[in-house]
Amino acid sequence: MEQAQHSFTIATPGRGLVEITGQICRWVASQDIRTGLLVVWCRHTSASLLVQENASPEVKADLEDFFRRLVPDGGNGRYRHEDEGPDDMPAHIRAALTQTQLSIPVAAGRPVLGSWQGIWLYEHRTRPHHRQLVLHLMGESERT
Repeated sequence: MEQAQHSFTIATPGRGLVEITGQICRWVASQDIRTGLLVVWCRHTSASLLVQENASPEVKADLEDFFRRLVPDGGNGRYRHEDEGPDDMPAHIRAALTQTQLSIPVAAGRPVLGSWQGIWLYEHRTRPHHRQLVLHLMGESERT
């Protein structure tokens, strides 16, 4: 079994979904591992990861509308934790409801995604941030 690890930073424009499928697929393809498992890890408590449709921009808008209703921003004493502003605690709740780690099978040197699936970083803060992601790929090369 072989392993490879890589980290990179994504600049987000503020709250919303940022597709990262291309960057991840290019890195996996550049590795010698053809069959295995890819772990994608987000090193933050106010951003998360999703595998979600990447064909219709309406999906992004509907997801954000849903989370806006489910977890509204704070202010006026709605949350105890508002150290960094009214979007602070809602960002942590949104991250708790989604995930900070993805496990994706790899076959033929590519993440196994469905026709309409993409990998997304979900920024939960309203201001732009730089988010660090770690990729860990484990598996077999063609030589093994």
